[in-house]
This record gives sequence, structure tokens and C-alpha cells, in this order.
Amino acid sequence: MISDITLGQFYKADSVIHRMDARMKIILTVVFVVIIFLCKTPLSLALMFLLTAASMLLSRVPLKLFFKSLKPILPIILFTAAINIFYSDKGTLLWEWKRISVTTGGLFTAGFIVARLVCLILCSSILTYTTVPTQLTDAIERLLSPLKVFHIQVHTLAMMMTLALRFIPTLIEEIERIMNAQKARGADFESGSFLQRVRAMIPVLIPLFVSAFRRAYELSFAMSCRCYHGGDGRTRMKQMKLHLRDVLALALFALATAGVVVLNHFFEPVI
Repeated sequence: MISDITLGQFYKADSVIHRMDARMKIILTVVFVVIIFLCKTPLSLALMFLLTAASMLLSRVPLKLFFKSLKPILPIILFTAAINIFYSDKGTLLWEWKRISVTTGGLFTAGFIVARLVCLILCSSILTYTTVPTQLTDAIERLLSPLKVFHIQVHTLAMMMTLALRFIPTLIEEIERIMNAQKARGADFESGSFLQRVRAMIPVLIPLFVSAFRRAYELSFAMSCRCYHGGDGRTRMKQMKLHLRDVLALALFALATAGVVVLNHFFEPVI
């Protein structure tokens, strides 16, 4: 399960989404999340599914990576679906036991919410798969630049967020190495009760924290040696510029938003 976590990984490819401006990709991701929560009918959600599928194909990222990103979130998705299936009283009653019941409305609501969560995860995966961490840093700093009026260290905040995202794959690899080393020493992480498995993770967490602090110290020392002092006076080798493809993507999302509003108005909502 640990190896299935793909958050923060970048997949190198030559696609129109890779070449888009990082600022526009962040804005469109936020817009996509808002549109998903505006969807109230199956048709409006289907429209967003088509937009998600088209973005996945245009990114030229292997589909197995997108499906791999869903595995760590699968327990949360199933738990959310179960709550809506067994504790919804809408629609026709199909099965009942004590206070637990299954209705047609509960099934439709559970399927709708699961589809919404899958869209959200796939959309966020497209952003991280197609954007280099350094571009994310610059984009976040540019988007948050108005906060400088309130004397907020925007560059430091953007750097912290990007470094945290960048080191997720590194920490995952470190966890796998530590777990393999502990298994070679006879540790068992899969059998026993829940409390026993939690106690078995303690020999993994302690060296992981030590390694994380060591990496943080080495990174800060390397930045100091390169005379890094924040965003003041910092120049960039590659300047961010909006192109026609970014404007077209924004227009496409505007049309999708209008389509969702129209479909929500003319069709009966599910939730």
C-alpha cells in the first residue's frame, strides 16, 4: 500500500498539459474542485468525468499511474459509500435490519459521491504528474503575491509547501527500506491485532523521523552554502508566460461550468 502513494511524483512527457503555465494549472484545478461540488445531477457529473478523462489522455501519463493513485484512498471511498448506503432513507426500501437499511436513494447517493471523489483525486493527480516542483513553487508564489501587502513571506510559504510535496516520494521510499530491513530482522507488520500492528510500526517511525530531520538539516545546509536568502532580489531563468493553450483551457472550463449550471437547473438533483 505504501508503494501505491503517488502524491508529489512528476511524470516526464511531452504533452500540451505539461507545457501549460503552472499558474493556470493550479487555478484550473481549484476551479475543477469547485465545479465538482456544484454538480447535483448525474448528467452534470458525467460532463466533468468526460473533462477529466480528456485531460488524462492529453497529459500522456500512463493510465495505470492514475489508477495507482486511487488505491491509498480506496478505504476512505468505501467508508463514505457505506455510510450513504446504509444510513440514507431516500427512495424505495430494498433491505432493512434493525436501524440499518438500504434504499435506492442511498445507492444513487453513494455512487454519486464515489464518482465525485474519484474525479477529485484524478484531477489533483494530473496537476502533480504534469508539473515540476520548481514550477509549482514559482506558480504558488506568483498567485499568493498579493499577500505581500500584509507582510506575509509568500516565497517562504510557497517553498515550504513545495518541499513538503517534493519529499513525499522520498519519505515513502525511506519507509519501504526501513520496513524491509525490519522484516529481515523478524518484524511482523501484517498479523496480530490492531494494537499489535501499531506497536510493530514504532521501530519504523523512529528511524523515519531521524532520517527526515537529517534530510531537512542537509537541505538547509546546502541552501545556506548556495547563499539562498529567500525571494527578495531572486531572479528566474525561465519566466512564466500565458499562451494560447492556457486561454483555451480556461475557456473550456468556463463552458464546463456553464454546462453544469444548466444541467443542474433543468434536471432533478440526486443529492
